[in-house]
Amino acid sequence: MKYLYIILVFLLGSTLPIAAQQTLNGTVTDKLGNPMKGVSVSLLNTLDGSTTDSSGNFSFTSNEKGMQTLEISATGVEPQQQSINLNQVQDTLKIVLFNNSHVLQQVYITAGSIGSADGAQKTVLETLDIVTTAGSGADPIAAMQMLPGVQRNGTQSGMMVRGGDASEAAIVVDNLVLQNPFFSDVPGIQQRSRFGAFQFKGIAFSSGGYSARYGQAMSSVLEMNTEDMPDESSVSVGLHMAGVYAAGNKLFHQDKMSIEATAFYLNLKPFYGLAQTNFDFYEPPTGGGGSIGYKWKTSKNGGLLKFMSNFNINKSGIQLPNPFEPGKEMNFSIDNQNAFSQLSWEQPLAEKWKLTTATSYSYNLDKSSWGNFPSNMQEERGQGRIEINWYAAARLKVWAGAEWQHMAVNRSFDTLSGSFKENLATGYIEGEWAPAYWLSLRPGLRFEHSELLNTQTLSPRFAASIKASNFSQFSVATGLFYQSADKQYLIQGFRPEQQQAIHYIANFLYQKSNRTLRLEGYYKSYDQLVLEQMSQYNPNSYRFVTGKVNNDGYGYARGIELFWRDKQSVKNLDYWLSYSYINTERLYKNFPVAATPDFIADHNLSLVGKYWIEKLSMMLSGTYSYASGKPYYDPNSSDFLGSKTPDYHNLALQVSYLHTFGKWFSVFYISMDNATNAHNIFGYRYSFDGQSRYPIEPAMYRSIFAGVNFSLTKFDKDEL
Repeated sequence: MKYLYIILVFLLGSTLPIAAQQTLNGTVTDKLGNPMKGVSVSLLNTLDGSTTDSSGNFSFTSNEKGMQTLEISATGVEPQQQSINLNQVQDTLKIVLFNNSHVLQQVYITAGSIGSADGAQKTVLETLDIVTTAGSGADPIAAMQMLPGVQRNGTQSGMMVRGGDASEAAIVVDNLVLQNPFFSDVPGIQQRSRFGAFQFKGIAFSSGGYSARYGQAMSSVLEMNTEDMPDESSVSVGLHMAGVYAAGNKLFHQDKMSIEATAFYLNLKPFYGLAQTNFDFYEPPTGGGGSIGYKWKTSKNGGLLKFMSNFNINKSGIQLPNPFEPGKEMNFSIDNQNAFSQLSWEQPLAEKWKLTTATSYSYNLDKSSWGNFPSNMQEERGQGRIEINWYAAARLKVWAGAEWQHMAVNRSFDTLSGSFKENLATGYIEGEWAPAYWLSLRPGLRFEHSELLNTQTLSPRFAASIKASNFSQFSVATGLFYQSADKQYLIQGFRPEQQQAIHYIANFLYQKSNRTLRLEGYYKSYDQLVLEQMSQYNPNSYRFVTGKVNNDGYGYARGIELFWRDKQSVKNLDYWLSYSYINTERLYKNFPVAATPDFIADHNLSLVGKYWIEKLSMMLSGTYSYASGKPYYDPNSSDFLGSKTPDYHNLALQVSYLHTFGKWFSVFYISMDNATNAHNIFGYRYSFDGQSRYPIEPAMYRSIFAGVNFSLTKFDKDEL
């Protein structure tokens, strides 16, 4: 904790004096008088300038004197230049920009990336998309499974992206890596994430070739930024078939500060009492928790301090097939405690500089039992991060930063135990330069030092985009990505080298009139994967490793992806199609030979549709998902992971109804997952002697879930 206090003092104590200079204030509007956000206003051939806020206002200072040229530019409009005498500037400048369909919009890097967490690029999936998409359960991670490159997953928690397992995807909130983003694992049952869609203002999903700002993820990064200062005070409550929740925030001190709090209680006993489950929950999942947050506008020019802390507990118990006694079952129970706190601060230091700092602490404790065998897992992580942004010019920005992470993990199973502590120090620098509106370049470099493994790695990254027309562009990306061995090896004292992956990505993007077409191809090469020296394969992912471990593993993943979304052709209709094909093999962990892992389906398809009925204030949503069969291990077959499950089919439906009761805005909803009651199978378990086989099934084949939310916050139905 002492490190967190040191970082906190740094966060609150950093200041930079600014000398008195000539100040230029003004507003930028379009020809109709509407304010324009994100317009670059700068003095030509200088580093002095700023960008407009949501009200079209800008302000910056300069040491320049006399006659100068003011340059005003934005995407999709005609750039302008105005002469200005800095010795005589007194009034607020008023600038009007005109649209120009012949001007190419500035190109953005899109290879491997969908959306941007800072809002600079058009986000493919927004908050309302997530909560109104049938089958997502308002879970941002579940919604990601409906995008290209992500495997449909029914039994394991986490994101499996482009051939990588769940450990290869990092989830980042406000630039800080989440230690335990999902509720704790129950064998054979996929867990949802610990957060909801409305917590975030921006979501960026990178399925490869991601920024040098992040590391320790060989496949992908999901970056999410929490909401800034709320627009108004609000209170909301909800009731559904699994529990209740309440949330509220209060603005004060002239809307410069806010306090936010949430609380929830979950009990799935009534829900499972109405449904037929494939598991015997002798103790249905129950839990509760809450959060508290504080936000403070520390300065007029955009400084913002954000604090968030949350805590939750949950427990459950199910019966599983006993692998040692065919035909019999064993009890599995888990009791989880999880806490997470983070503090972040961003502060403009001058017209072209911004400081961002953040720190966090997380704690997770799983107390579980396998029959008569107790097992505990305790994890802690502390992080500190600092980043400097330099907006050198309208088309050039550079960011550099450093990060420190401390991790401590302890695990016990019956009389066996293991632990490790890791200190990871990193530094990075990256820039994005658009020498012309039709070209953008992003080189980056990341350094990492692992104290536990005594390794130093240097990861170059590069991406580029070129505009093909007003509405289309091509992008490429490549880079080297390192990741430490899975914690199951580190706990038991193994210290292998860093694993690595190289990404090669090519992308085509077309966006016009609320239509998006995205085509992408990729090749990913794995090297130095952790490989166990075992004489016999053991499919138990909870096993203790025996024998030796080295870095002789390798693999590859290659594929093509398609994404098409149309919100324009039919009024009030929004639909998208996502398709992925992958070909991958790897030799890692305790694989005896290179093979396609059991979490990979060669073909994945999602078709999502939403229709808004204005007269009824109702939204209808449907999602059809398909995945080809996945490999599974049959101990009676000589073809390792050569058998495949049946294809996966799922149709999810959702109806949402909006209504007001006085000042209360309400949403009633009912959803059905697997409406056709398809009996999907995700794999098979075998008894110890290999003679008995048990299908791995979802907790329920078909489920119906209903609830209602009430809110005092103003809401515009047109947002839907």
